[in-house]
Parts: sequence; C-alpha cells; structure tokens
Amino acid sequence: MHPAHRRPWTLVAGGVVVCALLSACGPPTIETGDLTDAEDRACRDLVAALPASLAGQDSVEVEGDTEHGAAWGDPPIVLTCGVDALDISDAPPCTVVDGVGWVVPDEGGDETVFTADGYRPRVQVVVPDDYAPEAEALVALAPLVERYTEVEDRCL
Repeated sequence: MHPAHRRPWTLVAGGVVVCALLSACGPPTIETGDLTDAEDRACRDLVAALPASLAGQDSVEVEGDTEHGAAWGDPPIVLTCGVDALDISDAPPCTVVDGVGWVVPDEGGDETVFTADGYRPRVQVVVPDDYAPEAEALVALAPLVERYTEVEDRCL
C-alpha cells in the first residue's frame, strides 16, 4: 500500500490517542457521593428542573449518574448535584451570586470549579474559561439551588 493511503488512518489513530489522553472526546461523566434518600430526591428534582440551555449553550449528553447532573456546550459546563464535601484546610474564597454562596477552592487552568458547599445536597458547577464571565451560568442556576437544596452554612 502506498504511504499516502495510510495517512488518514494515522490521523484517526492519533486522534483517538489524543482523545484518550485528554478524556475530552466523550460526554462528561457525572459522579456523586453518598447521598441520603432526601438528598437523592432533591438532586433528581433539581436536575429535572434544569434549563435546556445555559449561558447560551444547549444541553449535551452526560454519562454516569445521569439523574444527578447535566452539561451544556462544548467544552461543557458541568453541573453535579450530590458531590462530597470539599477537602480544604484553609477557608477558600466564597463568591455570592444571586444569594447563593459558591466556594471556589482553586481557580486556574482552563476552568473554574464552583461548589455550593454550604447547601445539602452540595451542588458543583464546572465552568470552562470559554464562558467567562462565569457568573452568567451561576445566575441562571441560583434559583434552582435555593429551591431544591437546604442551606446548612451560608458563606456571605
């Protein structure tokens, strides 16, 4: 076979390797922590009430605990309801958006992770830097977080 005929397969194989290394080619995977029955129900209700579009992005498929999360856009904005408590030794900054306190333990990289850590069940939203300012997504989600979760410790 002529070497030029192999190039498309080489590119495809190379693309598969890149996808596997970056794990950005498939749908986002939703993973939750241990939930009480009440938290599980609250997460299911919250996810069922999520909008079809967020920050101008349409919803996209997710894998894993699909009844506990959703995603929008490419790269995806990912919401997970029922995440475990943050493992933080120092109090990270708290950003309040429309009355909901979001803890931001680590800004940097290509995304910002916001966790409504003072609420049960905890809600986490990962917003890629492509969607700055990130507050647009949080503004749309704040009423749902307030409606379907209980405030345990509000950071203000």
